[in-house]
Amino acid sequence: MATSIQTDQDIPGVVVARDVTFEEYLERYAASYCELVGSVVRNMSPIHERHDRLTRYIATLLEAYFELRPIGRILQAPFVMRLQAAEVAREPDIQVILHDNPYALTPTFMDGPADIAIEIVSPESVERDHGQKFVEYEKGGVREYWIIDPLRSEARFYQLDAEGIYRPQYDYTDDHYTTPLMPGLQIHVATLWATTLPGPAKISHIIQEMLQA
Repeated sequence: MATSIQTDQDIPGVVVARDVTFEEYLERYAASYCELVGSVVRNMSPIHERHDRLTRYIATLLEAYFELRPIGRILQAPFVMRLQAAEVAREPDIQVILHDNPYALTPTFMDGPADIAIEIVSPESVERDHGQKFVEYEKGGVREYWIIDPLRSEARFYQLDAEGIYRPQYDYTDDHYTTPLMPGLQIHVATLWATTLPGPAKISHIIQEMLQA
């Protein structure tokens, strides 16, 4: 049986520098929306307007949740998540860090897996988000990985099982995804594909009603 070997050319992103240590990457490249794969720094493509709207909506939703249930916080790109087991330093669109996360959250990077990593798919990031980062986040121990793909109006939610394998979560109740990591939170999947997304005031009201139910 033939084995597929991923070469340097197979990895998405424009190469900015090679033979870079994590410390050099953090100091010189991280703030410029670059990521470190092995010892190679790659520049990620600019985001699209729809990507930006979805990121802001989900971030606002999660921040409203944590305001009422202060069990964690969120961080957004270009904040770095270092996964030593996968030999990468990535900048997820959104990271959820719970207060009981055992890894160190430093002023400049998360030194270990976030509890939830969220990526919003852009045309240039399809392969990276669905493929390479899936493997890295699983190997690195990120407990949940959410892939929000507006190109296909598709949301995929994965949870690590006891063996450290991502299992897809298909059981939505009334098109709502719930996670054991954030009790009471419901992600209404259909809303993600709406032309106009709820604003901060509406989101705050939604979260208040959600957590009072």
